[in-house]
Amino acid sequence: MAGITHYLVRPPKLVLDKNPLLLLLHGYGSNEADLFSFASELPNEYYVISLQAPHDLQYGSYAWYAIHFDADASKFSDLGQARISRDLVISTLDELQKKYPIDPKAVTLIGFSQGAILSYAVALSQPHRVQRVAALSGYLNTEIAVNDFEKNDFGSLQIFASHGTVDQVIPVEWARKAPENLSNLGIAVEYHEYPIGHGVSPQNFYDLRQWLTLTKVE
Repeated sequence: MAGITHYLVRPPKLVLDKNPLLLLLHGYGSNEADLFSFASELPNEYYVISLQAPHDLQYGSYAWYAIHFDADASKFSDLGQARISRDLVISTLDELQKKYPIDPKAVTLIGFSQGAILSYAVALSQPHRVQRVAALSGYLNTEIAVNDFEKNDFGSLQIFASHGTVDQVIPVEWARKAPENLSNLGIAVEYHEYPIGHGVSPQNFYDLRQWLTLTKVE
């Protein structure tokens, strides 16, 4: 499977032989420029690459898969499209590591909303390829991961999850299920809530930066 060809890149300001990667996955109805607006504020040693999702919703809006706003958590996502996008992200990782001097043992996914849901699925499916995930305003949907993902070794995977307590798009109750379920898989999880809606507050971003700085990839 060919990877995503439309993305934005901020090269590392501190160049190493192999630099770590922050791969950004935007939310439903947004585009690659959204999370990339934070790029200048992210640590200097990283490649920061923001992907554009494959499904065109017109007028500069894109999605990783179709969603059904009137459904409960079990029916919220088009699982077939989501799994295709999961594999598309993995293929893109392969291509980026061939094109740029990226350390394959220092890959972090940062996803917002639908991008967070997809980031969880990629990491659970390929934990040897992704060392950390920052899941902002999303929730854990294990149906998007590969079959038998529970058999994977998650010893090196670390998760930062955050959510707004008054999120009007994805209920905070959905997000609150992730820490226990991930911990049961042996995954290190740091979970935060903020008194905001469906977005990223300044405190949320500050906590994310702290986590990026203080957690180490193995």
